[in-house]
Amino acid sequence: MRRLLVALVLVLSGCSAGQDGPTTITFWDNNGGPGRTPIYQELIKRFEAANPDIKIAYVGVPSSSVQQKYDTAIAGGSTPDVGGVTTSYLAHLAGQGALEPADERLESGSLKGRLIPGLLETVRQTSPDGKLYAVPASGNLDVIWYRSDRFAEAGIAEPATWDDLAKAAAQLTKPAENQYGFTIRGGAGSVFQLLSEAYSYSGVGKFYDGGKSTVADPRNAELVRKVAGLYKKATPEADVNNNYTQMVAQFTGGSVAMMHHNLGSTADVMKSLGPERVAAMPLPKGPSGKRTVVPNPTDGFAVFKGGKNSEASWKFVEFLVSAESNGYWNQKVGQIPANTDVRGAEWIAKNPAVKMALGVLEDPATVIVPAPVYLPEYSSITKTDTEPLYQKVLLGQMSAQEFLDGLAAKLTTAQQDWEKRK
Repeated sequence: MRRLLVALVLVLSGCSAGQDGPTTITFWDNNGGPGRTPIYQELIKRFEAANPDIKIAYVGVPSSSVQQKYDTAIAGGSTPDVGGVTTSYLAHLAGQGALEPADERLESGSLKGRLIPGLLETVRQTSPDGKLYAVPASGNLDVIWYRSDRFAEAGIAEPATWDDLAKAAAQLTKPAENQYGFTIRGGAGSVFQLLSEAYSYSGVGKFYDGGKSTVADPRNAELVRKVAGLYKKATPEADVNNNYTQMVAQFTGGSVAMMHHNLGSTADVMKSLGPERVAAMPLPKGPSGKRTVVPNPTDGFAVFKGGKNSEASWKFVEFLVSAESNGYWNQKVGQIPANTDVRGAEWIAKNPAVKMALGVLEDPATVIVPAPVYLPEYSSITKTDTEPLYQKVLLGQMSAQEFLDGLAAKLTTAQQDWEKRK
């Protein structure tokens, strides 16, 4: 009996210690790996030092499998307290009722009025009911990386329009010397970049009009014809199969003078070429004169309803998106900080690409046209169904308008189906 009482006391004392000890919340990094895990480890160390009553259990999940792991966790009732998310699958998670809306938290918390409105809007537009199911932390922007040294040598100004870009590409092309003015992404990942180019040229201000996709607008087709017209004339012939890796290799290897990608390639570009030889500019404008941007998926943080420590979870999210933490994270990855208090940081002044991107996103004249990445079929439509057809356009086997007509029809059907389900 005495042994039983001692054991019972030990059990009860253990429970008491657990109840009186720090609260532990689980955080899933949606792109865990050697590049980002150390950044979060440092931020977690800072958070725990400032909040000794809260401990963070970090889990790094590869980006290639994170959506599947979230789905499994939701189905099994074992979601994390806080998770990194992007707008590419945010609607899918919110549609399952797995996330807490952030609207009231932001309105009453320390982040009120301190987040870039454009990033907030891209997050809000991906939700099924217009609520904010994630707090944006980091933005990205499509840019044209260009060899500023070659432009200077040739006396060419930074292109302001797509016609300027095409003219510069032709001037900087010397096939006999294996020098080309531009590189086209014709393989994996090509269509998202092409749509960004098309809307930047056309000035069309929304992806859908009355439920019908605007992708097939004749002004978008005009841009597709212009880009296809550069193929093999001002670009390498191998571009028809270019994926990201091959495109960047051509640019950093010195065989092309301009490349369309985004801020995600900053590290590769700067490591190979350096700020004295390369610069970034926004996608050029078209005849409308409007700055129209199709944003990349926005990174942010969501609090899951299945978590047991909501208050501690929101405290952690507010910390991650605070000026100091948000600035630290985005400085390390070379992306756009969502917290507007970071805009005056010294590192931004020394990073012309991020400074330029911030200026574009914060310019009230910039029109944001989010792609419907929330559609379950979006990836298969733009990749599996459409990338091979874009190659046919480059090879002259399909017209730009026919190509866009087919893509628009599928996106319209997918949107209408999504509206019915919603």
